[in-house]
Amino acid sequence: MSTKSLSVFTAITGAVLFTMTLPATAHHSIALQFDMTKTVSIEGTITGLEWRNPHAWLTVEAPNEAGEMELWQVEFGSANSLIRRGWRPDDLPVGTGIEVHGLPARDGSRTIDGEEVILSNGKTLLDGSAPGDR
Repeated sequence: MSTKSLSVFTAITGAVLFTMTLPATAHHSIALQFDMTKTVSIEGTITGLEWRNPHAWLTVEAPNEAGEMELWQVEFGSANSLIRRGWRPDDLPVGTGIEVHGLPARDGSRTIDGEEVILSNGKTLLDGSAPGDR
């Protein structure tokens, strides 16, 4: 093997080995994290929005049964998919009152797979993702 061929081989091998050490970012089915047989609804106020891929996240402060405020995390599809469905980050400013409907987390945490958001002005935003979309 020539020196040039050996250098190319070494570079390719190094690149492959480096790539293998990177963390995997495998995608998951929503059925693994969320209970597809139940629904949950919360009413509260937006306290944060992460408009990003692969999932957008909304943080909502809502009262529990005892009237105490709790933070909920609402997961949606990607920002790209939400934009295709007509959503815009400006639709969800901090301080806006909303109602969220979706699937509860299997682990009992205050996390929802958000399927529908109803804003205080009556505007409805639908995620529209089917289980296979994520």
